[in-house]
Amino acid sequence: MPRRVLLVLPTTTYRAAAFLRAARRLDLEVVVGSEAASSLASLRPHGELVIDLDDPDGAAERAATFAAGTPLDAVVGVDEAAVVVAATIARRLRLRSSPLAAVRATRDKWTQRQLLAAAGVPQPRAQLWPGPARGPLRPDPAIGFPCVVKPRDQAGSRGVIRVDGPAALRRATDRVMAMLAADRGARGCPPPPGPPLVLERFVAGPEVALEGLLDGGRLRTLAIFDKPDPLDGPIFEETLYCTPSRLPRALQRRVIATTRRAVSALGLTEGPVHVELRCPAAGPAVLEVAARTIGGECAQVLRFAGGGSLETLVLRQALGEPDLVTRRARGAVGILMLPIPRAGVLTGVRGLEAARREPGVDGVRITIPLGQRVVPLPEADRYLGFAFAHGPDPAAVEAALRRVRQRVRVRVAPDGLRPETAPAADPKRARPAR
Repeated sequence: MPRRVLLVLPTTTYRAAAFLRAARRLDLEVVVGSEAASSLASLRPHGELVIDLDDPDGAAERAATFAAGTPLDAVVGVDEAAVVVAATIARRLRLRSSPLAAVRATRDKWTQRQLLAAAGVPQPRAQLWPGPARGPLRPDPAIGFPCVVKPRDQAGSRGVIRVDGPAALRRATDRVMAMLAADRGARGCPPPPGPPLVLERFVAGPEVALEGLLDGGRLRTLAIFDKPDPLDGPIFEETLYCTPSRLPRALQRRVIATTRRAVSALGLTEGPVHVELRCPAAGPAVLEVAARTIGGECAQVLRFAGGGSLETLVLRQALGEPDLVTRRARGAVGILMLPIPRAGVLTGVRGLEAARREPGVDGVRITIPLGQRVVPLPEADRYLGFAFAHGPDPAAVEAALRRVRQRVRVRVAPDGLRPETAPAADPKRARPAR
């Protein structure tokens, strides 16, 4: 009897096709759970389940009714907006998953900070921030300036702004609050209880991302990505990811050890994790732990022994298969996330063919159609597109991707709307900008 997996995914995710390819490779039947039936037909799943990603308990009820007639062997949340729903369904159906409370903690930056602090995990000092209308214009002395403003519940770099003084703090909090209000208005949701923002001490130093897979509480490190471009703000627009890391081996071991402490402190035990860390002189500090794979289309550069994809590993782990091979294929790889330069209407992208002909470049893909309104970070919930490259070493990969960035030219026509008052492309979810 074929095994059956429920993929919980937002309708606009980049990741659906990759997970469906992996499921076909494993000879799995796929049930797709998402917000709208009309968006599911093109995926050609074996079953469809329309659920509300803003109502995890309701989604679990619908999944339980579905599973009573069509049993499920695993449930996997695809992208940030799906992980809590997937964990809620897994708990209801008694399927393999991290504890629901642990997954919820990855979606609330303040809860995450509290749990990491209680376990003594190195991280930036942080405080809740209600916004300038109801609070002081200076952070706690232990945080000071420069500091970073973050929404509690957004993904990636959305709404994340560095500020260097009281005036910048007021402007940043006003801007992020306007963005959150626009999201709530588009979704018809009331504001969440409690202060909506977190202030964190700015931590200087190189930034890395660890891609891992938890299996029964054991962390398997799949890749450590360097981020060669400095991420010093005021907007934290990520561009380049390259692996293997060029950090000293001893520092890489400390990154892995700190990540183990962080996922343990949150209580995560199963499935993928994507962890962002800074590496100042004092040692690695955790910026964020996410209970998902790397965002966007970035995962396609990762291949493992035997040709398996990251999505294949995630599905096999969710099914409880033994003897997972997590050794990455040899060679260096990297991703360039093409940024949106300004708010307006996307009218043209030039230089793509020349960029694709660059040595070492495996592909360049624009993921936003021409004629669509775009906004840059910090309001953006997506990138313009992605470029992928391979090479004998990370330096060669980085050089190839920088040549792509020089080749690609983007035309955006002004439309007269302020970024923070314009609705995001998909206000039901904050797509990871990672």
